[in-house]
Amino acid sequence: MRLKMTTAAMALAFGTGAAQAADDLTLQLKWVTQAQFAGYYVALDQGFYEEEGLEVTIKPGGPDIAPVQVLLGGGADVMVDWMPSALAAREAGAPIVNIAQPFKSSGMMLTCLKETGVAAPADFPGRTLGVWFFGNEYPFLSWMSQLGIPTDGSAGGVTVLKQGFNVDPLLQKQADCISTMTYNEYWQVIDAGISADELVTFKYEDQGVATLEDGLYVMEDKLADPAEVDKLVRFVRASMKGWKWAEQNPDAAAMIVLDNDETGAQTETHQKRMMGEVAKLTAGSNGALDPADYDRTVASLMSGGSDPVITKEPEGAWTHAITDQALQ
Repeated sequence: MRLKMTTAAMALAFGTGAAQAADDLTLQLKWVTQAQFAGYYVALDQGFYEEEGLEVTIKPGGPDIAPVQVLLGGGADVMVDWMPSALAAREAGAPIVNIAQPFKSSGMMLTCLKETGVAAPADFPGRTLGVWFFGNEYPFLSWMSQLGIPTDGSAGGVTVLKQGFNVDPLLQKQADCISTMTYNEYWQVIDAGISADELVTFKYEDQGVATLEDGLYVMEDKLADPAEVDKLVRFVRASMKGWKWAEQNPDAAAMIVLDNDETGAQTETHQKRMMGEVAKLTAGSNGALDPADYDRTVASLMSGGSDPVITKEPEGAWTHAITDQALQ
């Protein structure tokens, strides 16, 4: 990871004497270091955070890390999360608020082997479907509820396979369909030697059940502190600058992500491909949450019949207070 000079160090280097220290801010990612989060790494690498007087620490996520728990425990100032899990956590008592929405579109889909005979959602009953949990199951459960398909393995329903964060259940034919993202696991299936012609995909966006992904969330009490609000405004402004830079320079953005991958697990080919797909999802967003997208997400989550993801219309779950200032 490249070294960063602090604002104070830069001031001394240029002979200006002591300078005001940068404000610290910690961002907790939803998953591991990859191009899904390129905008934040770009903002760090290109000095956009530094220009805003911020010293930003980016904490990768992983299978054993729940961003909302990190946020509640004071381990981060801002987290990246999907809105279904964030709203479910809020209804359960976590006072978290969406302050910006860099992702405009959903990249979630079910990917099925064509040989199974699954050609349409009507073919799901009787099948085994791989589903991610830890908060990622909510869009799927909402979709099945809208289709009227039980998820308990009963007659006329589907059997849910608790899917790890890999594509093995499809490759090993343990499931007819698995959860994938347009920018990640789908390509892992392709790289495993299965051609696109051998697959059938169902994008949540195309099925009309897409819910918002990868928003920025903070603890509600931060919004009552003018100093914290000022810091968040600067963070969102720099982050969106990073995202737009990444959209315009996808290959360079992917290489910046690789520079920040301390595990060495990511590859140039996969990250460049991922960045190209992620850019399609952030395109059209200036960072401000679109109320229509929010309403669609809430409606989807509340449409689960007797078992909805959330049971009532959320109040105070999002704000334009930060983006209104950041986008001026």
